Amino acid sequence: MGQADPDGRMRDWVCGLVIFDKGAQHLGMDVYATSFDTPLGLFGLRESGGEITDAGWRVFKGAPGSALLERAQTQVQLYFSGELTQFDVPLRVEVGGIVPEICDMLLAIPFGETRTYGDLAKAVGRPAQAVGQACGRNPIPVIIPCHRVLGAKGLGGFSARGGVETKIELLKLEKAAGLLI
Repeated sequence: MGQADPDGRMRDWVCGLVIFDKGAQHLGMDVYATSFDTPLGLFGLRESGGEITDAGWRVFKGAPGSALLERAQTQVQLYFSGELTQFDVPLRVEVGGIVPEICDMLLAIPFGETRTYGDLAKAVGRPAQAVGQACGRNPIPVIIPCHRVLGAKGLGGFSARGGVETKIELLKLEKAAGLLI
């Protein structure tokens, strides 16, 4: 899947996703957080060690402001205004199991396209239910587009605030809603 970077973390060089070892010590890293309004409600971002580690419809703890958070916020706002189709901020998934592998696959789904849980399950040799659970544990929704994954016969779930209604709005924003009909 990837190679170890100079810090010993696994990195997928195609998408730039860092796979964080939960047992690794990262004490002393500065943690920053911000939150801002989006068309779907208050959205928060958290940065640690120069990478976005969390996003979603909640407020995160951390020192206010950083250049990376400003860049990520701008990109999220441009995404919601329809002016951005691909994020380019550094990310780190701090969740274990198959979540990092699934998040890497989610990053490869182009704007406006969808895949099924079954498609991803075949690629990783796991049941579709395990893929769905991994999507539900995605710590950086929107930027890592778990909303682009659908069930074989329907929308599937969405663990973010607003649930499936939020997923529908994100797919409409990407003009992928026609796939739902």
